[in-house]
Parts: sequence; C-alpha cells; structure tokens
Amino acid sequence: EPRSPWCCLAWTLVIGTVNCLVFLLNLLLMFVIFTVVLLPTIVVVYFGFQCHSQVLHSSARYCKSILDDHSSSALIILGFVIMSPLLVVAMAIYCSLARRLRLLVCFQPYSLAVYKGGRWCRRGEGAPCCAGGCNPQLRAWV
Repeated sequence: EPRSPWCCLAWTLVIGTVNCLVFLLNLLLMFVIFTVVLLPTIVVVYFGFQCHSQVLHSSARYCKSILDDHSSSALIILGFVIMSPLLVVAMAIYCSLARRLRLLVCFQPYSLAVYKGGRWCRRGEGAPCCAGGCNPQLRAWV
C-alpha cells in the first residue's frame, strides 16, 4: 500500500541519507586503498620533480649530491611507468574487499519510501548493514 506524501518524503530523505553514507564509506575505502598502493609511485615522482632543474630544483643535499637532471628524469619516467600496474592492483584489491564486505548490497532502493511493508534489508543477504544470514550465492553485480 502506498505511503502518505509526507511519510514518503521522510522515508526518501532517510533512504537517501543511508545511501549517501554507504557511498561515502565506499569512497573512503577506495581512497585509502589507492593511496597506500600508489605510495611508491607518488614518492618516486615527487622526488623526480623536486630535484629536476627545470621544475623545482630543490637545494636539498640529496638533490645536489645524488640526483642530477638525468636521474631525476629517470625517476619521473619510472614513476609513471609503474603507475599502470599499481592502478590495476589497487582496483583489484578494492573490488575484492568491497565484494567480501558486501558493501554494494547496502544500497537501499527508493521503493521502500513509496510503499509500506517493504523490508529495510532483503532477507538472507548477509551484508554488514543487514542482520540476516550469509548467502554465498548473492552477487552485488550481475
């Protein structure tokens, strides 16, 4: 049976807030994983740009004694070359973790706001946001 307009609006706001929180949790998890996995690339490219005379030309001791323009260019190129495989590794880690934690199942449909009697969580999903049991056959994507 359909809800009243004010109740539907209130439930829409609640479901929208829950979906936004789940989205932010996914975004935070993705940011942490990508930052940790891409840290070697970030460091190598940073030192390459910092010590190159045409870019920043830092007066740090290691820039004067260890890194010249050729080695700085090599660091920059190396950083960008190792970025591609590390992006693939980071995405694989995120997808594996999101699937294991069943984070994509926590998004709620807006039909809960329109009709009465809908379940907040579908039975047997086993996601962290649900109190039901674990269903190993469930997929967040088809």
